[in-house]
Amino acid sequence: MNMHQRYIGFLFAAATLSGQETVIKVDVDLVNVFCSVRDKRGAYLKDLEKSHFTVLEDGKQQEIRYFTRETDLPLTIGLLVDVSKSQENLIEIEKRAAAQFFEKMLRPKDMAFLISFGAEAELLQDYTNSARLLRQGLDGLRLSVPTGGLHPGPVPTSRMRGTILYDAVYLAAHEKLKSEVGRKVVVVITDGVDTGSRVKVQEAIVAAHKSDVIIYSIYYADTRYYGAGNDSDLKKMADETGGRVFHVGRNNTLDDIFRQIQEEMRSQYLIGYSPVGGERSGAFRKLEIKTADKDQKVLARKGYYASR
Repeated sequence: MNMHQRYIGFLFAAATLSGQETVIKVDVDLVNVFCSVRDKRGAYLKDLEKSHFTVLEDGKQQEIRYFTRETDLPLTIGLLVDVSKSQENLIEIEKRAAAQFFEKMLRPKDMAFLISFGAEAELLQDYTNSARLLRQGLDGLRLSVPTGGLHPGPVPTSRMRGTILYDAVYLAAHEKLKSEVGRKVVVVITDGVDTGSRVKVQEAIVAAHKSDVIIYSIYYADTRYYGAGNDSDLKKMADETGGRVFHVGRNNTLDDIFRQIQEEMRSQYLIGYSPVGGERSGAFRKLEIKTADKDQKVLARKGYYASR
């Protein structure tokens, strides 16, 4: 179910009283947006109230009808790891850091899956809550380089495939996460190079929007490898969907970055509103969420598709 489809009989466990769940039923068109807020020092703000936020859709202010701090709402994570030639020397580091991330991040109701991508994309571990199974999947990370000829792959293409970054993001968002509900996140580890994807970066972003997916990009480039990429498209995917781009460096290791992502995903707010005006024609609606304090930075996606 898309979170922007009609919420007939939408159920949300609002509280637990004496061991019994109190359930709220809502019968409205509800747009739900996850966001996090940081102050000017970069610290996450976890105690804001509904009154601190303003929501604009296509420039029109909306009434916030639902607001909560979502520290424990079930989370679905897709980890996408670049295993192309330019990442050859980094794969072992990625295995170890990602395994620790899953061990610390996953809670009983969370789920995760693992995809590697290079010349092809491969699902190494389907949905699971088991850090052990995900670790085994990470042990399966192998270099994936083009061997010549045509490669259909999960997203068919007639071009030589070198690093199908955009195809992998599209695949994760459209094929794996679209039918899921709740908080949905894609974490991509890559140097930003794409050579051979069938879809373009904007199509991957559209797929993420339509599936309500937040993209976190980890720019990890081997400086010893000639022709390493850049983070421009990674920034575009993250900015549009409400995520961030992190850079691995001497003072910001992959372990550090996974800790930052974990903190951010546990510091989110959920804002819900019923759009005022406009037909549900499938068009893209621009979103802006802000607080009164201009020194605070709100991370939220830039819009959604108003599905019929």
